[in-house]
Amino acid sequence: MKRKLTPKQQRFADEYIESGKKEESAIKAGYKSRSAHSIATENLQKPAIKSYIDERMAEIASKRIMDATEAVELLTRIARGEEKETVISSTPEGVYESQKEADLKTRISAVKEILKRYPGDDKLVKAQIRKAEADADIAEAKAKQISNTDETVRIVFNDNLTPDKEDNQDD
Repeated sequence: MKRKLTPKQQRFADEYIESGKKEESAIKAGYKSRSAHSIATENLQKPAIKSYIDERMAEIASKRIMDATEAVELLTRIARGEEKETVISSTPEGVYESQKEADLKTRISAVKEILKRYPGDDKLVKAQIRKAEADADIAEAKAKQISNTDETVRIVFNDNLTPDKEDNQDD
């Protein structure tokens, strides 16, 4: 069972959460200034007060700081076009405010940001990485081949090849 704080202890804790200054918090809570330092130190060691401060700090943090789930949910709403932004337009008749979906570039950026958080699950990303690595290997091989000779290497692909005469003879 939790021990309830006295009104003075709660005021001290609330002041301490706001300012972070223990002696000043004790004085504002109603403790005498000559004993404020020792009372504040003592209060901050009491489990009930420490627990109260920790709980309040956690509440404050959760309200002020976006967690990962909330961030991905926002990106998802943007990518789906559900999140609207306010656009202010000025005309000779006056100023107008309207809501619009994010443009395509912004939506694509949101999708990319979401995919960054799940890199192992995307087969397309893996395929693109393999292709990029293969292209890099080919380019490196060509560069080595060119640097080993003074001649230019030219590769010609021809889809209209006819079989050699030797291949047609099965004798």
